[in-house]
Amino acid sequence: MWWSEGVVYQVYPRSFADGDGDGIGDLAGLTARLGHIARLGVDAIWLTPFQRSPQKDHGYDVSDYTDVDPLFGDLAGFDALVTQAHDQGLRVIVDIVPNHCSDQHPIFQRALAGDPSARARFHFVEPLDGSGPPNDWPSVFGGPAWTRLADGSWYLHLYTPEQPDWNWRDPRTAPFFDEVLRFWLDRGVDGLRIDVAHGLFKAPGLPSLPPGTIPEPGRLRGNPHACDQPETLEVYRRWRKITDGYDPPRALIGEVNLDPHRAAAYVGDDRLHQSFAFQFLVAPWNAHAWRDTATRLLAHRPVTWVVENHDVIRTATRYGNADRARAALLTILALPGAAYLYQGQEYSLPEADVPEHARQDPAWHRSGPSRGSAPGSAPRSAQDSAPGPANGSGFSRDGCRVPLPWPTGFSPPGAAPPWLPVPSGWKSHLASPTLALTRDAIAVRRSLNLSPDAPVTLTVDDDDRLIAEMPELTLVVAMGTTPVPLPPGEVLLTSGPLVSGTLTSESLLPPDAAAWLAPLG
Repeated sequence: MWWSEGVVYQVYPRSFADGDGDGIGDLAGLTARLGHIARLGVDAIWLTPFQRSPQKDHGYDVSDYTDVDPLFGDLAGFDALVTQAHDQGLRVIVDIVPNHCSDQHPIFQRALAGDPSARARFHFVEPLDGSGPPNDWPSVFGGPAWTRLADGSWYLHLYTPEQPDWNWRDPRTAPFFDEVLRFWLDRGVDGLRIDVAHGLFKAPGLPSLPPGTIPEPGRLRGNPHACDQPETLEVYRRWRKITDGYDPPRALIGEVNLDPHRAAAYVGDDRLHQSFAFQFLVAPWNAHAWRDTATRLLAHRPVTWVVENHDVIRTATRYGNADRARAALLTILALPGAAYLYQGQEYSLPEADVPEHARQDPAWHRSGPSRGSAPGSAPRSAQDSAPGPANGSGFSRDGCRVPLPWPTGFSPPGAAPPWLPVPSGWKSHLASPTLALTRDAIAVRRSLNLSPDAPVTLTVDDDDRLIAEMPELTLVVAMGTTPVPLPPGEVLLTSGPLVSGTLTSESLLPPDAAAWLAPLG
């Protein structure tokens, strides 16, 4: 099916295109720009949350799962988006957030008012002896994962206090989300991306962390009691029956940020269709690290490759320059499996330096202003999609969420300022050769009909040349400091111009570049 080898373009709606002039991207702006995405040649778009929300975590705090937030438009506008996307050959994937909701959700509001039935649908703990929280669980966004109410009771939130966790052991939760899925599937969406898919169930009794456990900074998976519970897979078996009941079947894509062997348990004929492979988000620019990372992931197929998303520093900054960003792009488009691109990756946009006073990321505000990581440092994490600094160290996702630099502007004339400040000279990135490279690479990828099950031989030589040999294609990435020769084959694509050798007439691949070659004969 299309999802096993497709290329998907991630849209962060509030930063993609502003259609109504309020300085915030919306569905109308996205619909008007669908042609740009279609011309890339991708198979689908994935929209991060646009459902009704107080926007305390920019949509990942949902107050109504079956409506569009007025900030982005309305259901009629969403229906028009789906229709026009399909007309242009683009499938549509929408985000579902089942681990938590907004504290403004009507059910949680009833819980706050003291309704015992509503409280049972979340994780409320009545007053305990002493003043401390019920256990020692930390929030992914910094601070404790518990908030105390005026009556002395506590409620659990693995992210912000405005994002209470659903109680998946309550028998009403699963049927509730069944209807959420059907609502969007009935509107014509082609797939569902599941946020924090390894979350949902918590260990019975909500025990404290095992002795000696040190939670991984910025990651849910560092708390073995808060995620990856055995009952979670039953949810996806249930959902798979729902999506398989549509014609054609719809796709389920999970944000399962676990080690590859554990993430693989979430994927199968009766579970999710795929889960993101986040390991390249943290792999350094090093041939051995890339080889080892790819080897581990390919041992647990299918693989869904990603090097950028809305939660981590952009590759042009993370790896040091746009040349490496282009090489990373060619790498994930060459390897067997699906590939997800993030808006702006087709221009090799760098991380934007957002002033502290303009930052809006709740993770940054909770983890501590004035201590943010510098551009190019380790990727930051939120929504559990990549590692980040320790709680209290100040990490922000705003720099990768700055509005896109469209030739005619992000907003229509006379609009309000964009919701995040746009750097000076931002439009200069529109001249990047990455746009043409992206289109060409996707076209070549499609023409070769690359199989997600293709065998791969991965090697690294003394020149720090990473080579991935497949039946239809050979990928070469020059990760050292000197130009390297290309193996035999017909050069199909390079991420940068080849250079002439000093001792021979052969062309060489320069450092920080990648090439695709077709086998001879």
